Amino acid sequence: MKIYLASQSPRRQELLRQIGVQFDLLLPDAEEDAESLEAERAGEAPLTYVKRVVYAKALAAAQRLKRRALPALPILVADTTVALGRTILHKPVDAKDNARMLRALSGTTHRVLTGIAVVHLDKARTRIDEAVSESFVSFKPLTPRDVRNYLASGEGTGKAGGYAIQGLAGAYVTQIHGSYSGIMGLPLAETAALLKI
Repeated sequence: MKIYLASQSPRRQELLRQIGVQFDLLLPDAEEDAESLEAERAGEAPLTYVKRVVYAKALAAAQRLKRRALPALPILVADTTVALGRTILHKPVDAKDNARMLRALSGTTHRVLTGIAVVHLDKARTRIDEAVSESFVSFKPLTPRDVRNYLASGEGTGKAGGYAIQGLAGAYVTQIHGSYSGIMGLPLAETAALLKI
């Protein structure tokens, strides 16, 4: 099976290879405003947010494929959201923001929601199949030294919630309920089901 992956995440690429899916990247053009798709709306619940963002990414990827006149293969899009209660923890803007997120997650259980969509295009119509993986992650209480060391690693840069479970932050996780691959950014069971592999 071969698809387009509309994500530059190395983790998503690695996870697709793990289940034997071949892919070409279908990344946004320079003129596309990809960041505006992820802008949070006031009062939006995390699940509503991730579903909306994934659907918007799917529509944008479908338009991109048509614009480039590429062969019609399925397109996979995904979005991972970390939520503490109703508060969405986006990618940290800087080290201070990353430290704030780590302190908020310290000693608590948070949700990781990863939405995925597969876009099927043909001449007559566009079909979008969607799924959401919800996992719960518990962190041990973090010491100021833990936070400093993690910030020094730079690992939380560009990551929802300011951490990567597959890296150093794995030492902070005391319990997981749900999909480890979903927490990494691509739930493999849901992905395989949507791709029918």
